[in-house]
Amino acid sequence: MVEKASQNKLHFRPHFKTHQSAKIGNWFKIYGVEAITVSSVRMAEYFAVNGWSDITIAFPVNILELENINRLAASIKINLLVESKETILALGKKLTNKVGVFLKIDTGYYRTGIPSGRFNLMESYIELFSNYETLVFKGFLSHTGHTYKTNTSYEIHSHHFDALLKMKAIKQRFKKVCPTLIVSIGDTPSCTLSDNFRGVDEIRPGNFVFYDLMQHKLGVCSLDDIAVKLACPVVAKHPSRNEVVIYGGAIHLSKEYITNIDGKKMFGRIIIRQNGERILLDELNYVSALSQEHGILKVMRKDLKYFNVGDIIEIIPVHSCLTANLMRKYMTTDGEEITMMNC
Repeated sequence: MVEKASQNKLHFRPHFKTHQSAKIGNWFKIYGVEAITVSSVRMAEYFAVNGWSDITIAFPVNILELENINRLAASIKINLLVESKETILALGKKLTNKVGVFLKIDTGYYRTGIPSGRFNLMESYIELFSNYETLVFKGFLSHTGHTYKTNTSYEIHSHHFDALLKMKAIKQRFKKVCPTLIVSIGDTPSCTLSDNFRGVDEIRPGNFVFYDLMQHKLGVCSLDDIAVKLACPVVAKHPSRNEVVIYGGAIHLSKEYITNIDGKKMFGRIIIRQNGERILLDELNYVSALSQEHGILKVMRKDLKYFNVGDIIEIIPVHSCLTANLMRKYMTTDGEEITMMNC
């Protein structure tokens, strides 16, 4: 990803909400990364304490956290996301230190943000920024999150190209007002697959640090690229139902799912150990159901012999960001424990 950013003359500001770990964050510094993205004020505080001094909080400002934002802005460079007049007025009134501000643009995800065609609204907000010395307009930021809802790499490229056109139009409209404005985009599928970033100044992918089953199904990564698995003990076995029960439920994996080759809901793929080797079972062996602590594995009869009470198996998660967030720590393949924020 560093090489892709360099080849396309892009500023690389990776999103750290996936790993949430100071140690893993330090690995990025080896590759020259100096600025990061986070998804909360609390996460910004954690990484600021751990040596990061240029942070974008890529979540609409929660004005109830302005006291914490003021403390951060007193010691490091902080960029905030805004999309409403109410937020701008609250920032202007209560901020005591300068912050960078991006307008959040919706290019088709329909989660939140200013619709990409509302130029007049954007202009009014930019004019409002100029009333406050503490608000430094930085540019426009979007997240093409609807790439995660696609079924083919062609659809990913299509959504990405559509977002590029919309952001390019915004940039052309406001370039004279702010010659240094930044256009920032950030989804992992687009940043991984695309080589077209015309008009973009910055990329903010995050999930690529681990990838997951969802990314694999989208054609974004290979199974070998997925760098995080959940270790789960086998606690029961029910041959009459071709099912195995593991200690690994919704509070460990979340309830995000994809569908397997039979069209059934799949909450994870299964890796077993046999004669000292790790073996990935096919998609007809999968996590079929989750409750709070329980995970139910649907296992082909011929493969039940690989599962015994007390075994540790590995589950490849559908969404690595949520699994990492739920587990709060990592164990490397060398046995080293790596903590996350609030551990």
